[in-house]
Amino acid sequence: MAENKLPGEHDRHRLTEQPPSRTRFYRDKRNGKFLGVCAGIADYTGFDVTLIRICLIAAIIMGSGAPLVLYFIAAFMTPDKPREFALSDNEERRFWQGVRASPARTTRDIRSRFKDLDRRLADIESYVTTENRSLAREIDQLR
Repeated sequence: MAENKLPGEHDRHRLTEQPPSRTRFYRDKRNGKFLGVCAGIADYTGFDVTLIRICLIAAIIMGSGAPLVLYFIAAFMTPDKPREFALSDNEERRFWQGVRASPARTTRDIRSRFKDLDRRLADIESYVTTENRSLAREIDQLR
């Protein structure tokens, strides 16, 4: 039986849904043991997941079970990590952890890398374009 929907109602729902963000906290059920909260915290912060789990167990023991309630609330409230983020390499993972920790520092690092690349390209360009008899001789030998 056909549902009576207003025109564009389905489109409005799609517009309110936000695209996945690499700077958001997600549960990592693929690398997690129970619900993926500890693995998500480890992925988000860059700490070792075993250390996060040990701290959670210690907090549960010392906190009379209150952290366990917070764990389940976090598991209920946070979305699963999108599939497209699961296949990132270690360098990319470290980069995004740095962005989450300090976006300004990451921007400075990227700007610094681009300046270094620009300087190196300028050095190569000046070496190739200046009158360099030994370079011209090497090029002629290659012909």
